[in-house]
Amino acid sequence: MRSIITYLETDYGKVSCHLKEVLKERNVGIYRLSQDANIKYDIIKKYCDNEIQRFDLDILAKMCYCLDCEVSSILKYEK
Repeated sequence: MRSIITYLETDYGKVSCHLKEVLKERNVGIYRLSQDANIKYDIIKKYCDNEIQRFDLDILAKMCYCLDCEVSSILKYEK
């Protein structure tokens, strides 16, 4: 069984949000996505600025539907 110290020292990588790049590729603005997906502008802005601590599955589903993309286009795991 691993100790807590081992877990604290382990670099698990991170999940980052690439919504800004997806919007740019599709020539869609934050305001437009906000209106189409019925999501507050400020929330989408936080996703674009990679300031989200916990990802909301409903918000991700709405964004993917409106942008016609997969979650893997928006979220990336980096080691």
